[in-house]
Amino acid sequence: PDRKRLAVVVLRQDGHRLARADAAKHSDPIEQFAADIAGLEHAGRCRLGNEIVDSHLSQQVLHVLRPLRVGRAGDSHAGRNFGAADFQRKTATADDGDAQRLRPFLVLASAQLFSVGRRGALQTACAIEMVHAYSLVHDDLPAMDDSDLRRGRPTAHKKFDEATAILAGDGLLTLAFEVRAHADTHGDPAVRCELVAELAHAAGCSGMVGGQMFDLIAESHPNLDIGAITRLQRLKTGALIAFACEAGAILGKAPAELRHALRGYAHDLGLAFQIADDLLDVEGSAAATGKPVGQDAVAGKATFVSILGVERARAQAQVLVRQAVAHLDLFEERADLLRQAARFVVDRRT
Repeated sequence: PDRKRLAVVVLRQDGHRLARADAAKHSDPIEQFAADIAGLEHAGRCRLGNEIVDSHLSQQVLHVLRPLRVGRAGDSHAGRNFGAADFQRKTATADDGDAQRLRPFLVLASAQLFSVGRRGALQTACAIEMVHAYSLVHDDLPAMDDSDLRRGRPTAHKKFDEATAILAGDGLLTLAFEVRAHADTHGDPAVRCELVAELAHAAGCSGMVGGQMFDLIAESHPNLDIGAITRLQRLKTGALIAFACEAGAILGKAPAELRHALRGYAHDLGLAFQIADDLLDVEGSAAATGKPVGQDAVAGKATFVSILGVERARAQAQVLVRQAVAHLDLFEERADLLRQAARFVVDRRT
């Protein structure tokens, strides 16, 4: 009898959960995000890549993070939900503010080249932004860059505390892989496995994390040459940008030639992006960039600007943009958004 009563309770709870899920079908957060993008396109505001997702991806991340608030499988334990909701608020702060959303834009633009389904492209874009946001939270910590300002707001460890910032970053990173591995990302398990593996490679020791370690070492080695700086930035900044550009091709099961073209585009785009960042650190203001400037010089870091000088660095960025755009010739006019993105990267002021 006890087992029967337990079965009835479980089935009843599950039925309520399914009923709620059915009622929510027409307010699907992914679909709503797609509608938001369509609204921006209709308003003619998608000329630059970041305009498409600028004010909406943070809301989409909040939707994706909903399981942290409501619990799993209808869990309604008040104390547990309160803690998860508080953590969600702090985690979402990591992706709030006036961000460029360049990486998710690159996913969406590359996916468009191969007619990839909207849901899979958006989930992949959100996952990459989560990884990027986690990296910023950890990079701002006192043990690393020790930054108080990010996107014009106090950094996570300043707004909350260091422990919360570390856990918020951990939560974003692990959730990114959960989203990436979900069946809604792609119907083919082999594609999902490749996306997971490539993201791990781009974000790990062979990519972003390795580049961050290299960057910390560079603080005590100010005489690095241009080759070493290029290698550092390919890892720290370029690896995730490269994956964002190629993710659409993976989703679309594109042939090797087209994937290679996107890889070449991403390689040059990533370096141009970093040179632009180095220039902003020298010429920009905290009010415009939303973060402290002049920190590289204070830390004694070798950068593209410190080695090449301002004018040569700016000229090199333009050369890289031209090279990046040339890689897109195979796609003809279908890649115009990616061409605009390359020009935006070096012309931006934030």
